[in-house]
Amino acid sequence: MRVVVTATITGTNLIEAWAIAARTTAATLAARGAGLFLLLLILFPSAPLRAAEGLNADRLMRAVVGVSAVVPPDSQSSQTLGSTREGSGIVIDGSGLILTIGYTVMEASEIQVTTLEGKGYPATLVAYDPVSGFGLLRAGMGFESPWLRLGSVAAVEEGDALLALSGGRNRSATAVKLVGKREFAGYWEYLLDEALFTFPPIRAFNGAALVDRNGALVGVGSLLVAQAMEGRGLPGNMFVPISALEPILADLLAYGKRQEPARPWLGVTLREEQGRLLVEKVSPRGPAESAGVRPGDQIVGVGGQRFSGLADFYRKLWGLGPAGVVVPLEVLRGARLEPVTVPSADRVRFLRLNPTL
Repeated sequence: MRVVVTATITGTNLIEAWAIAARTTAATLAARGAGLFLLLLILFPSAPLRAAEGLNADRLMRAVVGVSAVVPPDSQSSQTLGSTREGSGIVIDGSGLILTIGYTVMEASEIQVTTLEGKGYPATLVAYDPVSGFGLLRAGMGFESPWLRLGSVAAVEEGDALLALSGGRNRSATAVKLVGKREFAGYWEYLLDEALFTFPPIRAFNGAALVDRNGALVGVGSLLVAQAMEGRGLPGNMFVPISALEPILADLLAYGKRQEPARPWLGVTLREEQGRLLVEKVSPRGPAESAGVRPGDQIVGVGGQRFSGLADFYRKLWGLGPAGVVVPLEVLRGARLEPVTVPSADRVRFLRLNPTL
């Protein structure tokens, strides 16, 4: 298994260290666990050597696995995400519990996790949480792996050097810098009060582990973004902070979902353009389509209120009540303002999370 080791160049000392690393065969380093250890030294040059030595490079690499999923082609998510998907997963306990980003395994009929050695194990979906975006898997019999402990998102700050680890066929270890901790609003009715943004971008981002200088997990890779640093056109990645998992983990393990009322879901894909909120598309057979919302509509009001942007729209929408609440929208079509009433729904009820049943 080849492991690619890369580093963010932030100064002359790192250029020299990177040059040394580049002259060494990545596969040989990976076999000895030395490649990642060198990268840890590059990441944290000011840390005492004994602290860096305390981070077990072999353990870090083995705790990140490849995840592959097969999704029935007639499922809702296969239309946008495809019917075969690959990503990474992070082992977070000794019983084979694996954390990933949920869209990789959502509606999957078959899931497999692959270790550093290339050995595959079947896995089952334990839980999918549309609010955080997390998915939890349980690896099948015979799976053994070290695991990563959960770290403190509050303890990492903008400018910190971190490590991004990907598994599977695109396994890599990349030095990145945290360039933002801020709100993130997604066009698919998704909002994080605080997300983690890193630079430079990594290609194998979905489900990748974001690890702090203590070897603890602080984020799970979700997206490639065009603007990682606010106000600057630098591409990078968005990671879902691990702090979003901790309050719901017990619920996910016990019930397969968080134990609080589901948010109202409309089934729209939105685009924010020059201060306007436009409907890009509607989910087939979803609440918005059934109510007559059409691509090209401009939403200007929700629940009798105006909003200041995508995030504010979501908060006002979700503030109307739980899933099932009737959502009054004001929609601009051409020069005509029209009321559209949408009976909302629970997003999860439209997904086939157990497609083999």
